[in-house]
Amino acid sequence: MKISNETKIGLLAVIGIVLLFLGFNFLKGNSLFNKETKMYAVYSDVLGLTKSNPVVINGLKVGKISDINGGKDLKRILVTVSFTQDVNVPNNSLAVINPNLLGSPSMEIQLGNATTYLKDGDTLVTTSSSGALDEAMKVINPVLYEVKNAVKSLDSVLNIVTNVFDANTKDNIKDIITNLNAVSKSFAVSAKSMEAMMNDKTGPLAQSLYNVKSFTANMNSNNGKMDSIIENMNIASGKIASLKLGMMMDSLTIAINNFKEGAEKLNSKEGSLGLLLNDKTLYTNLQSTTNKMNILIDDIRVHPKRYVNISVFGKKDKGNYLLTPLPDTLNAVKK
Repeated sequence: MKISNETKIGLLAVIGIVLLFLGFNFLKGNSLFNKETKMYAVYSDVLGLTKSNPVVINGLKVGKISDINGGKDLKRILVTVSFTQDVNVPNNSLAVINPNLLGSPSMEIQLGNATTYLKDGDTLVTTSSSGALDEAMKVINPVLYEVKNAVKSLDSVLNIVTNVFDANTKDNIKDIITNLNAVSKSFAVSAKSMEAMMNDKTGPLAQSLYNVKSFTANMNSNNGKMDSIIENMNIASGKIASLKLGMMMDSLTIAINNFKEGAEKLNSKEGSLGLLLNDKTLYTNLQSTTNKMNILIDDIRVHPKRYVNISVFGKKDKGNYLLTPLPDTLNAVKK
């Protein structure tokens, strides 16, 4: 079968286009035969990072930047990272953009120590990177770079202090210092008072110690008298103990028993007092006698001529004897 020249030219053109496409993607770092793993990182400033910039881990290139999209507001720039090698990236790893004064920037992934790894489509943790000037300064003069970082830290601390110590806080600190001054003055006065009190000649403490010393000296000199007083107290206590307290208690017991017997006789019907207190008949007779005496006294008061007659021509009043006492209108209870 004979192939025409037009067919040969068409095949050569297709082969050339394919080779051109493959070569172009190879030069860009794209792989057409290996499956790429994509992860994402979000920055507010990419520091000049562009597509096809390398992604390195510990100095080894493991991928490239395949896409950068900041949207319309460019506040959150999404960077797509394509890994050309199969690597394990811990989930606490940091994605840092490293600027380069002599070339294009690159992304460095600082591996973490987690035991779980990111998967295809996950988002890397990002952190702000130092600028190109800081990188150059780090190389040219490391001491000046560290001083600059220290000044930044000090400036941050001063800003925090300025924010914390507002006008009210400053006034409070002034009040605290004023109170501390007053307290220190009080301590100074107290120290002087303590010094005066601790004076070994004129101080009150010295006088008190002298009085205690004098008292103890007097006690020491009067030990004989104290021994005599204690001995007299022992003798007195012995005499009190030697008293016939037993006989006194027996006499008191006999008196109590006699009083008890007398009370029992009063409560019984034996003896005159017992009968007088406990015999109801005697009480009834006394009440009857009292009633009759009241009748007699009332009859004498109403009919005196019946008992005393002083008239020459009169006669005794007879009849109409009282049988019950008259009502006592004088001492009657008023209603």
